[in-house]
Amino acid sequence: MSEEASQTIKSLEKIFRNNANLAKTLVGYIDKFYSKLQKDFGSFKIMDFCGTHEWTITHYGLRSLMPEGLELVAGPGCPVCVTPSYYIENAIRLGFEGIVIYTYGDVYRLPSLKPLNGASSLAEAKALGAEIKIVTGIGDAILDARAHGKEAVFLGIGFETVASGYAQTLISNLLPENLKLMSLVKLTPPAMIATVDILEKEEENSVKGIIAPGHVSTIIGAKSWKPVADRHKIPVVVTGFEPIDVLIAIAEILKQLVRGEAKVSIEYTRAVSWEGDLKAQEMICRAFKVVEDAWRGIGFLPESGLRISDHFASFDAFREYGIPEIAPESCQADLPKGCRCAEVVIGKEKPTNCPLFMKKCTPSSPVGPCMVSLEGTCAIWARFGANGLADRIADELELR
Repeated sequence: MSEEASQTIKSLEKIFRNNANLAKTLVGYIDKFYSKLQKDFGSFKIMDFCGTHEWTITHYGLRSLMPEGLELVAGPGCPVCVTPSYYIENAIRLGFEGIVIYTYGDVYRLPSLKPLNGASSLAEAKALGAEIKIVTGIGDAILDARAHGKEAVFLGIGFETVASGYAQTLISNLLPENLKLMSLVKLTPPAMIATVDILEKEEENSVKGIIAPGHVSTIIGAKSWKPVADRHKIPVVVTGFEPIDVLIAIAEILKQLVRGEAKVSIEYTRAVSWEGDLKAQEMICRAFKVVEDAWRGIGFLPESGLRISDHFASFDAFREYGIPEIAPESCQADLPKGCRCAEVVIGKEKPTNCPLFMKKCTPSSPVGPCMVSLEGTCAIWARFGANGLADRIADELELR
């Protein structure tokens, strides 16, 4: 890293991470705006929609700075958490049939609902002889597959952020003939709309604002969240990942509510534009088709997934190995008994309200999908939350 880059990072950290005075000022604005809303709104929720935002909120104890009655909840912002067990089961099956399976590290540990040959995860399948390899991206899989020449499948799990990279490999013909892509990419705006729909039907004064994902928005642009703001009449703020970013977003949401506004704002202007990355969007449209997709714990959502387009069918693992799409009945009962990930993933319940949390289900021995990935809400709460430390620090620093 150059000296200039290093200084830039330190400057950003000083502004957005290590800035107690600014944090205290923002908390003052949050209190001020919220006090004006209490009479009309009472208690309500602001939802983050990215595992990294949930990490920031929990790791830095931002919940402890919120006024009583303003609840920060996590939405379905972890792609590993919402990948149905059915696809992991098929990957395990292919692995036992001698096909090399490439996967990210968190997916490697994701439990499947139905064991196959004694394996309930890709990790267990590897222990039992299947050739499962952890990679950091599809580039690693391409290099390795070219080297060994055996049949192989890359599990393409993720949101829009990774879709352009997958599209680039298809359009540029970078995939060797022996490597197929199982595209399980999910699109976030439809899930955001569906989640708020669910909560609005079940809770009065539920979600009044959204902290929209920064990573995803670098690709799809802030414009993609306008349908959410228009449909639900709530503010949506595209936000960066430092604690000051998140506090600014919360203050902006409350300010809009006080003014009776419901628009999309960009707090993360150092990375996100209104239009997004148009070249990446064009590549995604060329390489993929939009489909109705299944979200674990939520169900089928229209236009919420990407599958490889007909033009690149020869690289499609679904077609190559005759894997049918998941049936509705396989999506209805897709979680272990007692697991409340379905409610945690839409912000309806806290991880600590799950009877399995930190008892039967822990980061070292996950049962539910939300406990697996570093972006999973349960895994984040297990590592950083729910012990009162953040509250004590906030009191000592007089931040509230």
